Amino acid sequence: MSINIAIDGPAGAGKSTIARIVSAQLGYIYVDTGALYRAIALYIKENNITDENIPSSLKNADVSIKFIDGRQRVFLGDRDVSDIIRTPEISMEASRTSAIPSVREYLFGTQQKIARENNVIMDGRDIGTVVLPDADVKIFLTASAEERAVRRYKELADKPNCPCYEEILSDIIERDKNDMNRPVAPLKQADDAVLVDTTNLTLEQSADKIIKIITEKTKR
Repeated sequence: MSINIAIDGPAGAGKSTIARIVSAQLGYIYVDTGALYRAIALYIKENNITDENIPSSLKNADVSIKFIDGRQRVFLGDRDVSDIIRTPEISMEASRTSAIPSVREYLFGTQQKIARENNVIMDGRDIGTVVLPDADVKIFLTASAEERAVRRYKELADKPNCPCYEEILSDIIERDKNDMNRPVAPLKQADDAVLVDTTNLTLEQSADKIIKIITEKTKR
């Protein structure tokens, strides 16, 4: 029987980076569900699809994930979009489109199928509350908005057209508001999730803390 670990939290909390480290050390498959929503957002944007036409258009989206050399890559059709979906513009669009019921329904089955068939660490906004409500371990990973903005700025600093710190902070605050107040599967801590605040922790300390929680709860 597979073991499922759910990691939820706001944008920029380090979920993806930490989950990758933890999954590699524990031998689990890492599933970045946010990347799937970003891919849908990219598909909608590139094809100029209006909101009313999204439900009927999803059948042509052809979003999939593949594990190449142990790492998750996201595809639209035959195109690897793993890097292009990381721009601030796509991030904001993903926050908006992830609140659309038809989008969530489209991706829901994909996420659950992976979890049934593998030991997974899956991160997102509603993994512990909606996607994997019976997960063996649930963690709510967070950090202050200011610290998250600093981390995102450092991540984007050497890329073309990097936004300034103030713009990134504003986007994070706006995205938090959108994610927590959306009518469908809003961002919130599951009742049985362990809260982990990484504001004052290094990446290594954060990963070690989560590995300890998982090990203690799964007895592995």
